[in-house]
Amino acid sequence: MAKVLMFNITGDKRKKLHFLCMQYGITALEGTVADQNRPLGRLLDREGQGGTPTLDAPFAEEMLVLDGLSSQQFHGLLNGMQTLQAAVTYKAVTTDHNLAWTPSRLLRELVAEHEAMHRG
Repeated sequence: MAKVLMFNITGDKRKKLHFLCMQYGITALEGTVADQNRPLGRLLDREGQGGTPTLDAPFAEEMLVLDGLSSQQFHGLLNGMQTLQAAVTYKAVTTDHNLAWTPSRLLRELVAEHEAMHRG
């Protein structure tokens, strides 16, 4: 089942992302502050997947975690986000490796990658 886990997405952008998810048959999930320190595998109901919860400080950055999307869903969602001007800087696709991570840890990795790419 295709899912998008959203963190800190509000207002009009939230509505646009929910619309796109519905259009492409993707289940939209809203992550809470408490969820930021729970393993992604557990948040996404991935059986046998999970790690250890943490006590990291809450984050305010917008982030999307894409899980189980087909190629059509993935490209449709990203193209729709561009068309509807609903950009989210931090996006990640789940892997066997990162399902044990918390959203807080995933965001740290995404921020580091983003900074490295922009440094050249």
